[in-house]
Amino acid sequence: MGAYDKVLAARAKGRPTAVDFIKNIFTDFVEMHGDRRFGDDKAVVAGIAMLGDVPVTVIGLEKGHDLKEKVMRNFGSAHPEGYRKALRQMKLAEKFGRPIVCFVDTAGAYCGVDAESRGQGEAIAENLYEMMTLRTPIVSIFIGEGGSGGALALAVADEVWILSNAFYSVISPEGCASILWKDAKKVREASECLKLTAEDLLWLGAVERIIEEKEDFADVYKNIYFLLIEYLDKYYKSQEKDKEKLLDEMLKKRYKKFRKIGEVS
Repeated sequence: MGAYDKVLAARAKGRPTAVDFIKNIFTDFVEMHGDRRFGDDKAVVAGIAMLGDVPVTVIGLEKGHDLKEKVMRNFGSAHPEGYRKALRQMKLAEKFGRPIVCFVDTAGAYCGVDAESRGQGEAIAENLYEMMTLRTPIVSIFIGEGGSGGALALAVADEVWILSNAFYSVISPEGCASILWKDAKKVREASECLKLTAEDLLWLGAVERIIEEKEDFADVYKNIYFLLIEYLDKYYKSQEKDKEKLLDEMLKKRYKKFRKIGEVS
């Protein structure tokens, strides 16, 4: 598959969303609402759940399935209150020693006037700043689209994993083509130039693991859910021994990881 074919696959109708992953991977999920400043953003689903016998905080950017739900979820494009809700849950996870799992699937943060007036840029920047120093393990998993700062706001993590047909980019291919060539039809060329595929991102050091997908959603995703349960359980349990020392090392590695992304030698 070419880069743009993977973009189309990431946007495909019927692809599982964050809520599907949460339902199939975790048990006893209790959703938390609101940012205690403005309101409850339905594009962000956040709460507490169990991963086997490990309590975790789970956060997802949710697009919805049918049109009614997509409108209610704002097509997965979060407002500032959504990012503040996510950060509120992250800080609670740090306080109570719970690991964090984030599911990313968004074309980008909502860019409307109301979002900007409530501090969209500040909310994203605050998430980036706070996540860099959170004293608890964080895994972010790209399950579909990963658009710009709206995706990065939930992806400053110790481990970033990506499904093989998902993508992660500073801008959409359509937006890139319109800026560089003044022609949205150059979208395939833009997709290749952006290096947004899972394989490109692994080579660039932006992700640590690719979760392979096949063609059939129904059967393949059952296997992916089981794989993620196994990988997450193994990763978080590896953090339990000598926890305080590991946390200090983890924060150093997290900082170094993001400092080196984009280096040119």
